[in-house]
Amino acid sequence: MTKIWTIARRELQSFFDSLTAYIMLVAFLGFSGFFTWISGNDVFFIGQASLQSFFSIAYWTLFFFIPALTMRQLAEERKTGTLEMLLTKPISDWQIVVGKFLSTLILIVIALLLTFPYYFTVWSLGPIDQGAVILGYVGLILMSSAYISIGLFASSVTNNQIVAFLMALIIGIFFHVIFGILASSLTGEAGSVFDYLSMSTHFSAISRGVIDSRDIIYFLSIVIMGLMGSEASLAKRNLN
Repeated sequence: MTKIWTIARRELQSFFDSLTAYIMLVAFLGFSGFFTWISGNDVFFIGQASLQSFFSIAYWTLFFFIPALTMRQLAEERKTGTLEMLLTKPISDWQIVVGKFLSTLILIVIALLLTFPYYFTVWSLGPIDQGAVILGYVGLILMSSAYISIGLFASSVTNNQIVAFLMALIIGIFFHVIFGILASSLTGEAGSVFDYLSMSTHFSAISRGVIDSRDIIYFLSIVIMGLMGSEASLAKRNLN
């Protein structure tokens, strides 16, 4: 566990050293703040003490930001050769993958913590559903975890950051949009399957304050498959 945290701290520091973290935080807060408080579908337009407008925009903003954060984590190290140096040390492929996963997740959590003033402001405007707010943030963290694992997998199979970014977006858009469209277009068992595969189905349920074990299993399954795929990609490269 110590080695995992060492890698996580190293990666998190690299985010801040390269200004990536600052750019991401400013852009995320800018987008989320605008659509939460200023746009035509903001808190004041809705007329309710709710953070649903924030959760809705964060759902899309993080979808695009996360591939930009993960695209370099393994692809760049493969290109520069630092990954080979890292693998020569007494560190397993799994520890490398999990460490990089945690570093990105911590950065996302920091970004979400910086939005807490939104919560306190809405709370001052009127009674707010505390459970829905808490689960809304939980839903964003679970969704982010899923897309981080997908982004790491994309970054593990190529040494080109742009390719890794596009691959993560393409894979992600199936969960984010396409499965939902297919679910609404089909009926019966096929429609139910695509509805379950749709990210919006599970995120919407959690952000409304409803927690279900099926939603947790869904997100954790994507995370585990993404991390295991990344580990397998690294292991295959080591064998070659």
